[in-house]
Amino acid sequence: MDCFGGEIISLAMDDNLKKELCIKAAKEAYKLRKPKSGFLFHSDAGSQYTSLKFKIELGKMHAIQSMSDVGKCYDTSRMESFFATLKKEKLYQLDTMKMTMEEVKTEVWRFVQYYNRTRICTFNEGGYPPCSL
Repeated sequence: MDCFGGEIISLAMDDNLKKELCIKAAKEAYKLRKPKSGFLFHSDAGSQYTSLKFKIELGKMHAIQSMSDVGKCYDTSRMESFFATLKKEKLYQLDTMKMTMEEVKTEVWRFVQYYNRTRICTFNEGGYPPCSL
């Protein structure tokens, strides 16, 4: 998520939470945005983000990792809020136990598009979505 405008920039999904998944999402976001050297990358203190491999990849991007202590959500509160919204407004409305992983992924991708382009947003002036058309 771009913390300035609230847009979801990159999203990687799989049946695990390994560091490679997080690296994939971070690389994709970096490729799409091409931020200046020294940009902040907020993360939680999960093992994926504290791994040497992840830190090396951030170093290649010239990123500064911002991470609160375990159990604290200061650096990830915007993403935690997004995931709560995704669950309340989409996933809890579906019987995901009867869906394939690909069907759930499709629903998540659709929600991200809706969130970025259509959904009213309280943190942007005028309630505009993160990337209004």
